[in-house]
Amino acid sequence: MRYLAENYQMSREVIVIKLGTAVITNSEGNVDTTIIKKVAAEIARLNQQYDIVLVSSGAVGSGKKFLKDYKGSLLERKAAAAVGNPILIQMYHKYFQQHGITVAQALCERVHFSNRAQFLQLRQTFTTFWENNILPVVNENDLVSNVEIKFSDNDELATLIAIGFDASSLVLCTSAGGLLDDKKQIIPRIEKVDASVLKYVTTEKSGPGLGGMLSKLTFTRLATSLGINVMICGLKGSEPLKAALEGSQGSYFVARKSNLRARQKWLASGSITLGTIYVDKGAAKALQNRKSLLTIGIEEADGKFIAGEVIQLMDGEGTILGVAKTRLDATSINQQRTEKNVIAAHADDIVLF
Repeated sequence: MRYLAENYQMSREVIVIKLGTAVITNSEGNVDTTIIKKVAAEIARLNQQYDIVLVSSGAVGSGKKFLKDYKGSLLERKAAAAVGNPILIQMYHKYFQQHGITVAQALCERVHFSNRAQFLQLRQTFTTFWENNILPVVNENDLVSNVEIKFSDNDELATLIAIGFDASSLVLCTSAGGLLDDKKQIIPRIEKVDASVLKYVTTEKSGPGLGGMLSKLTFTRLATSLGINVMICGLKGSEPLKAALEGSQGSYFVARKSNLRARQKWLASGSITLGTIYVDKGAAKALQNRKSLLTIGIEEADGKFIAGEVIQLMDGEGTILGVAKTRLDATSINQQRTEKNVIAAHADDIVLF
């Protein structure tokens, strides 16, 4: 094995490319083989320079036609994804094989990110893929993921992979082609995701997928805060992915400098999970000063998380402050926050965005 589990350094930059459902399907909702063929050719070229993870939507769209009277319920989506995933992976295998690249199907669950040991195993497996010129094609393991532990969408899954694998860039491909201003023109470069950027967001989805631009910007903010450049782009042109990485196509979101250690990035890669701790102003200030989180500063613990899980930290105005690995479960926090002043999360187990 080329790398040690805990502290290996990538010999090449890692980039994560996420293909949304709307960008790879045609007007009938079927996966467009012309797009897949084009994407395979370009990723094959980029593969000469980068270690690549491809996160692909489209499994539900590929499988739903095999279900009678499909209505889109959670159980039907699970069944459609289970049928569609092998169809999708066979398509990728066909077109990547033409460029000498083998693909591997990687169906992920949230536990692969929230459990440190399983995350390290996942990272070692992907390293083995890259050492053998194998491209991991990732999707959620919908068949076993229940509604409480599902990823919100593949934008989140792609972001958590990018953070966990210390990627240099995250490319989110969408039919919108980028973030549009009020004149429907693509904004080419964004230094920070703040209110001046979010004002352009509508709640409309780009098509049959789960995500929309708000989802993309939510996870873009997370990724850029942890040192990852993010590109939101379409697939028009001869080399759209290359152009996006160079900042000449789509919207380029500039990463902030990050000095987080690998374990801290893992904490962040398990973020937005099973629960939220809401803190008061005093606790928020203490966290900024690298202090531990005490129960006296907690206003509420929301969710069904247990001790040792990674949760998100939020202030009273609904702003995500960061993530933390808790020492207490949600019930204990809610019981003790007005009675005892104990440590709910150590400073070393807290990552602020």
